[in-house]
Amino acid sequence: MAAIREFKFRGKSVEEIKQLDIKEFAKLLPTRQRRSLSRGFTDAQKRFLAKLDKSKKNVKTHCRAIVIIPQMLDKTILLYSGKQFVPIIIVPEMLGHCLGEFVLSRNRVSHSAPGVGATRSSAGVSVR
Repeated sequence: MAAIREFKFRGKSVEEIKQLDIKEFAKLLPTRQRRSLSRGFTDAQKRFLAKLDKSKKNVKTHCRAIVIIPQMLDKTILLYSGKQFVPIIIVPEMLGHCLGEFVLSRNRVSHSAPGVGATRSSAGVSVR
């Protein structure tokens, strides 16, 4: 039987990562995320993290640019997509990414046939 592999983030287990403070965790991240954490959190991000610590249930947020840190693990966050709040469950593989990467804010464009007021040149295009 194949053994189940334990998730490691830069050589550290999830339990070890949860013990790290933010400055130590930032040293494990790529430059962009490390710089973002070293500059500190915005007021909105601080309010979001405070709510996340207090509440047991889902927390709504518009903060798409915040870097996923260890204290967010195993929580469900309702992230705003520009139209609605989409639930995402934070798993260890998401560490170091931004929240906005996991909820799309733009829809795919699909064009249909020319409309009623179309010009003669666009009306001649074959419709499939």
